[in-house]
Amino acid sequence: MSESLYSGRPNTGRGANNGSGMATNLEHGSAPQNSDIPLLTYGEEDPEISSNSHALIVPSHMNHGNRVHPMPYNDPSIPLQPRPMAPKKDIAVYGYGSVAWKDRMEEWKKRQSDKLQVVKHEGSNDGNFGDDFEDSDLPMMDEGRQPLSRKLPIPSSKINPYRMIIVLRLVVLGLFFHYRILHPVNDAYGLWLTSVICEIWFAVSWIMDQFPKWYPIQRETYLDRLSLRYEKEGKPSELSSVDVFVSTVDPMKEPPLITANTVLSILAVDYPVDKVACYVSDDGAAMLTFEALSETSEFARRWVPFCKKYNIEPRAPEWYFGQKMDYLKNKVHPAFVRERRAMKRDYEEFKVRINSLVATAQKVPEDGWTMQDGTPWPGNNVRDHPGMIQVFLGQDGVRDVEGNELPRLVYVSREKRPGFDHHKKAGAMNALVRASAIITNAPYLLNVDCDHYINNSKALREAMCFMMDPQLGKKVCYVQFPQRFDGIDRHDRYSNRNVVFFDINMKGLDGIQGPIYVGTGCVFRRYALYGYDAPAKKKPPSKTCNCWPKWCCLCCGSRKKKNANTKKEKKRKVKHSEASKQIHALENIEAGNEGTNNEKTSNLTQTKLEKRFGQSPVFVASTLLDNGGVPQGVSPASLLKEAIQVISCGYEDKTEWGKEVGWIYGSVTEDILTGFKMHCHGWRSVYCIPKRPAFKGSAPINLSDRLHQVLRWALGSVEIFFSRHCPIWYGYGGGLKWLERFSYINSVVYPWTSLPLLVYCTLPAICLLTGKFIVPEISNYASIVFMALFISIAATGILEMQWGGVSIDDWWRNEQFWVIGGVSSHLFALFQGLLKVLAGVNTNFTVTSKAADDGEFSELYIFKWTSLLIPPMTLLIMNIVGVVVGVSDAINNGYDSWGPLFGRLFFALWVILHLYPFLKGLLGKQDRMPTIILVWSILLASILTLMWVRINPFVSRDGPVLEICGLNCDES
Repeated sequence: MSESLYSGRPNTGRGANNGSGMATNLEHGSAPQNSDIPLLTYGEEDPEISSNSHALIVPSHMNHGNRVHPMPYNDPSIPLQPRPMAPKKDIAVYGYGSVAWKDRMEEWKKRQSDKLQVVKHEGSNDGNFGDDFEDSDLPMMDEGRQPLSRKLPIPSSKINPYRMIIVLRLVVLGLFFHYRILHPVNDAYGLWLTSVICEIWFAVSWIMDQFPKWYPIQRETYLDRLSLRYEKEGKPSELSSVDVFVSTVDPMKEPPLITANTVLSILAVDYPVDKVACYVSDDGAAMLTFEALSETSEFARRWVPFCKKYNIEPRAPEWYFGQKMDYLKNKVHPAFVRERRAMKRDYEEFKVRINSLVATAQKVPEDGWTMQDGTPWPGNNVRDHPGMIQVFLGQDGVRDVEGNELPRLVYVSREKRPGFDHHKKAGAMNALVRASAIITNAPYLLNVDCDHYINNSKALREAMCFMMDPQLGKKVCYVQFPQRFDGIDRHDRYSNRNVVFFDINMKGLDGIQGPIYVGTGCVFRRYALYGYDAPAKKKPPSKTCNCWPKWCCLCCGSRKKKNANTKKEKKRKVKHSEASKQIHALENIEAGNEGTNNEKTSNLTQTKLEKRFGQSPVFVASTLLDNGGVPQGVSPASLLKEAIQVISCGYEDKTEWGKEVGWIYGSVTEDILTGFKMHCHGWRSVYCIPKRPAFKGSAPINLSDRLHQVLRWALGSVEIFFSRHCPIWYGYGGGLKWLERFSYINSVVYPWTSLPLLVYCTLPAICLLTGKFIVPEISNYASIVFMALFISIAATGILEMQWGGVSIDDWWRNEQFWVIGGVSSHLFALFQGLLKVLAGVNTNFTVTSKAADDGEFSELYIFKWTSLLIPPMTLLIMNIVGVVVGVSDAINNGYDSWGPLFGRLFFALWVILHLYPFLKGLLGKQDRMPTIILVWSILLASILTLMWVRINPFVSRDGPVLEICGLNCDES
């Protein structure tokens, strides 16, 4: 790969204060002497560097016909005023990567090495799991061969009554609809028909939601067996490597301090340090994120050894120092208190530095930010900038304060240019998949949002108990952990914890084909992300076939099986042959024999691989390595060049990225699509719930932010519904099970429930205002059917709470927010989705706020205007007015009118109770409703009421019905 492939204008950026360059992050601690990486000097230009190569490696053009993206030209006659974000920071502490400084680097390394010799911890043997076991212990060796996990079925005393109630509820539903359809309300036929249609829709939705919960299970892992099998004393750890992805976009809305805590918890995870690499995707190309990550890497050199020395939990410092508990529990080391106080002081200083960077970034200079040497920051234009990769930690020579190796920490910002569809988060994740495949190529990937830190340091080991299980792990495409949250009010007013979904629905799916992917806290098998089918299940060898003729082997199918196995073996050999060819191709490129190599690899299989994965020989070679790893004999400089190439915005053109490979495009909720495609390929997923939650995050506890979050999810479901990947018609003939398909159908159809739900919540007010009702006079039989239906609904909920471990408060909050979100966010998402599909009108979403700093739960009471608040407020006012009118009418008309009023009142109170948290959210902390909400809602409710009085389609057009009262008025 020649130097002519790269332009003179560099990809400017800064490395870590203790980081080595991208080219050296694999095997070497310093840059090669003959490296092709242009280096930036400290204040002056190195005479060995050409005048057109300053800092960044930026492809001047993409191979195979991709577009040219030159850097903006700066007039050298006009001096550029330096505007660094951290002007006092020594430039030598930034290391080098695709943004590279060379001057004083060797001197700095020597100085750091001298410091490490002084502070190196004496006698430290931490991290050696083999010390706890003896090789000669035969029972332990036997235990090491046992399964690494097991299923824990729900006890029959809980699950059997639950299934019986479901069947009984189906029977009762049949009787209910039989009565409702055969007994119309003649004087309010429109109300009756509308209500029956809504109820049928609700029944179908319940069936789609209920039956995937027929086989709920739980799982248990054995971490000791994992260590016995893969971490033998005196030998290197055989645990598989894991690449961790952290995604962030806007540091002003996703605070850098939260991102830093997430990164620190990853770097301090209880896993072999040489097996962990953390990649931070900065999709906003923000210099603030870059500088904050640089500070984080420096603080990690003190934080990581502290966590591992004292085995603290959690390993995110903000939550560790903020937890209200006895931090001395189970701590016996005499120096713990002293070192904890020193570490807390260091963390407070770290927070001050991060907050200072945030304050500085509030006011962006007119000409944008510059680096320390005056070079413009490449990400000044968020929509038009080159790709940037910087390695902060994880190479030889850069260690923590006790002299131990640290995990890799890599900053990645993919290239963005006008005119390209960058596919939001899904596109950023796919760029990380490709860059990580070239740099480390771990066989497993963990993705977390920037606000989801690792709360359980053994989370990766929990996942490996499923992924690395010799018998069960080969068909597992991902391990999904439940989402748990910090900072939510005690009553969880807006059902942010979503425990019904995570503790009931997901357990039910785990008993079928596995949980759906929820976008964070998920460990993937890289091979499955590449769009390959799951390995076929091995069957026991069949008996000798005595069928005649031999081609008609219907009884055992042995001939067909033999042919299938032969084809699989041939495919496997071809795959490994191609891996060997790709590695030799890369070596030939290094030797300058590119033309010869192209002749050797120009075959049909090579063309298919390039069409699928893109035209990068290094990346294609990495996809063919079963156990991951980087090809040997390849220089780090070439890997850096390839990594920059594969994150370019034109790399995915005419490939299957986003269609069959990686995160799937086509929806803002890329998580549902990605998991759905894997299940269609025959893979299964696993739901892991450790005793200590594996991950914890922040949730938008404010009402407006919560509704906008739900709106985004619902819009993604609507987009999937109208796409070719809709589970109603996609994926038949693959490996997707029917009950799993039901769950996916329910996940994309639920926004449509907002229409019947809105109408149904309006019916009580209409009934109270008109004196009509949706059911005729109830007979004894109808009363029994109605009571049986209500009892079955309650019994189903109670039994679900029992086997799912969900409290009644959480269950009720979930029911309430289902109504609140249904008549607001889901409704708007449905119309916005229709506009996008039919008219091509796109909607943009802002990132929901992640934290509140001004007091506990202060954000809960913040009011933010949004049109999503109007429909539920209108419903609330209409039903309250209806209750008042109905009660007043009953008081005026006497005792006989109270009987018919009871059903209508119950109906209206059902709606009001479900909307009660919404009402509290509007009143806020001061118990005062915002004027704008009140005015809009009263105006809309008044208009609808007047229109109803004027039209009133449910009243007879023949005039009032006059009846003889039986009194003779002529008699005196």
